[in-house]
Amino acid sequence: MKKSLLFILSICFIGGVSSCSSSSSNTIVVGASFSPHAEILEQVKPILKEQGYTLKIRTFSDYILPNTSLQDEELDANYFQHITYLNEFNIEHKTTLVSVGSIHYEPFGIYPGKKDNLSKIANNDVILVPNDKTNEARALLLLEEQGLITLRENAGINATKNDIVSNPYSLDIKEVNAELIPSLREDGAFAIINGNYAISAGISISSSLALEKSDGVAAKNYANVLAVKEGSENNPKIKALYEALTSSKIKDYIIQTYLGAVIPLF
Repeated sequence: MKKSLLFILSICFIGGVSSCSSSSSNTIVVGASFSPHAEILEQVKPILKEQGYTLKIRTFSDYILPNTSLQDEELDANYFQHITYLNEFNIEHKTTLVSVGSIHYEPFGIYPGKKDNLSKIANNDVILVPNDKTNEARALLLLEEQGLITLRENAGINATKNDIVSNPYSLDIKEVNAELIPSLREDGAFAIINGNYAISAGISISSSLALEKSDGVAAKNYANVLAVKEGSENNPKIKALYEALTSSKIKDYIIQTYLGAVIPLF
């Protein structure tokens, strides 16, 4: 037992730390949220297999572990977040993660809760919004697009409730964990839901009452990206993964499967 362990440690020392990493040179371990990211990655597997790579997908139900696991090199890449969240995460957690490139965009939507039409909005109605910094700003921008609130000039993607300068309906904007909003919709008049959580909950984009503009601020700032730890961008297997994710086969899959709930950006 001791000899075997010493042998393994010797190999690691001689070959360098990377030789004992969590994945071999032809295995790619990617962290992803269940939907749509892991579903899309499943379609990438056969493309990579033809190139001699094995893709392993690790699914996560939160927004923290996929990044800390990537920083700790337990993953080769992750695919679950938009670029604004990635940038904010790096600042807050002192991580060194970078985008390899944009893959898709998931329009945020206002969905029915107790009410089924925005024309029925009334004083003191409760609106459920995500409680994480970047997605709450996104929700507030969508409410502003619909003329329901007015934000301080130039608040933009950093907007918080403190930036609301006009709230004619005295809306009660309740911050909730993003993943819980689909199941709590009836707690409010309306709910603003992340695209991936709407998909996971089986909520059709066609039932939304309002969507972000595909050519607006959101599409530019909330593109979902393939992320890696800084320094890995030019690794051949990462390049192969990105090329597979942005292939015509995957583009067709996204368009035909998600019917507007996920929009390819390549």
